[in-house]
Amino acid sequence: MVTKRSVSGSAVFRWIPGRASAWRFFLLALILSPFAALQPEWRYTLGPARAIVTQKVALDPGNPGRKKLGSLTYLGGVRLMSRDSVFGGFSDLAVVGDRFILLSDRGGIVDFRMGRDWQPRDVRFADLGDGPGQGWNTLQRDSESLAHDPATGKFWVGFEVVNQIWRYTPDLRVAEQHVAPPAMAKWIETGGPESMARLANGAFVVLSEWSAGDNPRLRDGIWFAGDPVEAPRHGFRFSYRPPRGYAPTSLAELPDGDLLVLLRRFRLPVRFDSRIERIPRESIRAGAIVSGSEVATLAAPLIHDNFEGIAVTRENGATIVWIVSDDNQMMLQRSLLLKFRLDAER
Repeated sequence: MVTKRSVSGSAVFRWIPGRASAWRFFLLALILSPFAALQPEWRYTLGPARAIVTQKVALDPGNPGRKKLGSLTYLGGVRLMSRDSVFGGFSDLAVVGDRFILLSDRGGIVDFRMGRDWQPRDVRFADLGDGPGQGWNTLQRDSESLAHDPATGKFWVGFEVVNQIWRYTPDLRVAEQHVAPPAMAKWIETGGPESMARLANGAFVVLSEWSAGDNPRLRDGIWFAGDPVEAPRHGFRFSYRPPRGYAPTSLAELPDGDLLVLLRRFRLPVRFDSRIERIPRESIRAGAIVSGSEVATLAAPLIHDNFEGIAVTRENGATIVWIVSDDNQMMLQRSLLLKFRLDAER
């Protein structure tokens, strides 16, 4: 027997012991999720029990001593777990000092501090009370991308389905303003602003998850010259060509102004591959078709899952790359938070 509920565009099937195997239900969920994606169902929110348990994970389970991955060095990682049934589904993250802000694809916020011991402290569970619509159903809080301004502490959230960008106070409790950029009006409902980054110069870059144009190989990109909620028409459009089979899920700016884009690919029977590419800043121009160069690829037999969020920080002069996975609240997936050092600087 199976119970189903929609989670921001993904159908989630919870396993209840029966005659069929969990694998069959997992595959069924993947097959049916596109049909359930646009069904407005009740949105469950994180509860008051703020507790996170971590379990350290290796880059290569078969070779725990392995650290190198393309142009990255693995510095460690954990599986994040909680007894809260709504915990998980992380679509993006921001890292501010030792503070981690994880955004779920149902408008949930998991906020905590964590040091070198990988133990979360000062844990806060919250909810984007302000957002599109009334927020009672999953379609109105399909929050997929997160951007942060270190100077003001403010956050921006990109919502799929409605293709809007909302700006929030530093605690993410109150929305100040929002916009539906005209350039995003034709983006498909389940392939909207999946990736968004605020750059050091105040500009924003947004990528669609899927193509809204004639060429399915290209993704729509927008360069906003400033805060998009203030001036949604001030900027230009461009296109991004991901590797075949991959879709972009998150963006982050490097110290030199280049962009890192996180991509994922689903492969049968049940597997996700992830790739990180570097896009030169100077290649992003009005009307341009840009491509990236490979930084690293995560695929079996290495640790792998549905990685959807990326963030870049600095630590002792080194560039640090963080990625987080969306477990889709399925028993065969995990919420993973991994840390790498970028070794190949231009």
